[in-house]
Amino acid sequence: MGHLGGLHHRPRPSARGWRPHRSATGPGVKRGRTARTPARIRVAEPARPSGGGGAGGEGLGRSRGGFISKIHLSADGRCRPLSLIVTPGPRADCTQFKLVLEKIRVPKRGPGRPRKKPDSLAADRAYSNGPCREYLRRRGIRHTIPEKTDSQAARLRKGSRGGRPPAFDEERYKKRNTIERAVNRLKQYRAVATRYDKRGYVFLGTAAAASLVIRLRT
Repeated sequence: MGHLGGLHHRPRPSARGWRPHRSATGPGVKRGRTARTPARIRVAEPARPSGGGGAGGEGLGRSRGGFISKIHLSADGRCRPLSLIVTPGPRADCTQFKLVLEKIRVPKRGPGRPRKKPDSLAADRAYSNGPCREYLRRRGIRHTIPEKTDSQAARLRKGSRGGRPPAFDEERYKKRNTIERAVNRLKQYRAVATRYDKRGYVFLGTAAAASLVIRLRT
């Protein structure tokens, strides 16, 4: 069974960098700032990474408290992460729904290709929209997602034109707590709960290594 959720964490602010000061001295050169001496020395900046560059390309987004990141993940019924994606914190969960499911790879014990399709899926109201449900129906994945209050009110206002309500299995939805427990397991690793990595791909590797340890121990 697959489950979807997100892990929010706030990285530690980085220390300010320092720049060396150069002074020109010697015969024929006066001390102090002249017209030919620049006001400050420009330091070459490293090339920006692919995927937008800047803080957004490294999975960092602005919030009131500073930079924040988010891990979108799926987990199985044994609270083991199946796929991970790192995005800036303000990024909506539903925008990464398709990418998270397409990254699922469960190897088989014998020969053959790994499994990519879960038997069933449970998710919260953040994924209750038309594109997510249509994607699951197209792939033939049974899903249990509660309907949003505003969506339900809009459907009832339309009357018979609103269609039937989406199916919802309360007993199956009770098992969605496995994603919360999987997030709590990841938070036990300090490097994942509090981001110390500057580059996004390095932090993704840190989270993947923690997920591998969880899978080996369970």
